[in-house]
This record gives sequence, structure tokens and C-alpha cells, in this order.
Amino acid sequence: MNTLLEVSGVSVSFDGFKAINNLSMQIGEPELRAIIGPNGAGKTTFMDIVTGKTKPDEGRVIWGKKSISLLDMSESQIAQAGIGRKFQKPTVFESQSVRENITMSLKNPRRPFDLLFSRAAADTEGRVRGVSDEIGLTDVLDQNSGALSHGQKQWLEIGMLLAQDPRLLLVDEPAAGMSLEEREHTTELLVRAAKTRAVLVVEHDMDFVRRLNCRVTVLHQGSVLAEGSLDHVTQNKDVIDVYLGR
Repeated sequence: MNTLLEVSGVSVSFDGFKAINNLSMQIGEPELRAIIGPNGAGKTTFMDIVTGKTKPDEGRVIWGKKSISLLDMSESQIAQAGIGRKFQKPTVFESQSVRENITMSLKNPRRPFDLLFSRAAADTEGRVRGVSDEIGLTDVLDQNSGALSHGQKQWLEIGMLLAQDPRLLLVDEPAAGMSLEEREHTTELLVRAAKTRAVLVVEHDMDFVRRLNCRVTVLHQGSVLAEGSLDHVTQNKDVIDVYLGR
């Protein structure tokens, strides 16, 4: 497995509070990784740094085989390099159909002129169908996105990111507010997506993390406290003290 993302010695402070403190972590490709930790552990700030929203005070964030520094890139350049992020609250275009949402998100979208040629249209339709099959929304392709359930909106947003063909997908608390059935579908979706790319899931729900059955990184006070399987980290005394014992 190749290293896709390498974070080393990264620190960032806000008004004297060290949100990230000498953080070092590696993500492989392909890999499914869960990040857990108490509130204020630095999980969101970590994602903000990787996506270019926050610039650290020190450290390195290196991307891909060419070892490109993400710290020299803007948010849009980072997105174009292949890093997609899904926030906790789904942001789909509710007045548009599922099909339209996915079509708008496709990487290298066709210009309207190209759609005069049936081959280009067929290619787009094939790609849309591929994404909708992967997220399980093919049956509702022509339905307005606003009419979808909470879980379906989450899957559509993941699909919109997959349509951009990212190499790293950052997903924030995907299981929040979902029924048991929806959570099972979400687990399958993320596990499948991680077969061909890196998927990093920030999650509070231990049952959901267990379902993912992947390597877990525990953050505490902006640093890595423990890493390994869920069973391994949940038996770690420090993890029990700062996180699980609450």
C-alpha cells in the first residue's frame, strides 16, 4: 500500500489554544481509516488543514507520489488534486433531481455543445448510472433531492463526491441521525469506496466504527494518542481515561 497523505509535525494555534499539537499521521491508498476522539481533540481542524481551509503554524502535509506540499495550494487546487470532503450536514441541491445533482458533480463535465453528440451524452449517462448504482439511488434518479430521506441525502452527497473521482474522501460523522438500516447501507458504501481510494471517516459512534472494521486513529489534544484496530485502541489505558471512560 502506497502512502497517499503524510502529515508530519503539524501544529496550529487559535488565540493561544493549540488545536493541533505536533500531529503526525500517514494515510495509505487504498485505505479505510476512522478517526475518533473527544470533542476538542482536533478532528475537524485536522480536516480543515488537509483541505486547505486552515494553514498550520508549522509542519508538513505531503500528498501523492510526487510528494507535493498541500500547504502551498488553495482549497480549490487541493480539491482538484483529488481530495473530497463531506460535511456532517448534507448539502445537496434540493430543487434538482438526483440525476442532476450527480451530473453537475462529474469530473470533467461535458460542455452543453458536447451533449449534441449522443456518444458524449451516453458516456455521461453511464457515469451517472455507475455512481447511482454505487450509492444505491438508481431507483430515485429522477426524484427531486429535497424529497429524499436524511440517509438518502447523505448517500447522494457521498455520490456527488465520488463523481469527482477523488483519491481521498474525508467524511464527517456519516452515521448521525440514521436508522439502523441506513447505517448498514452507509457502512457498505464506505467500505466499497475504500477499495479503490483512501476514505477517512471522523465518527463518534463506536458501533458504527466497529462496523467499518478498519484501522482507527485516536486524537487527543491535537495529537495521536493511539492507533490500531478498534479492539486495540479501546483497551489502551490512556484512551479509556480521556475518551471512553466519560
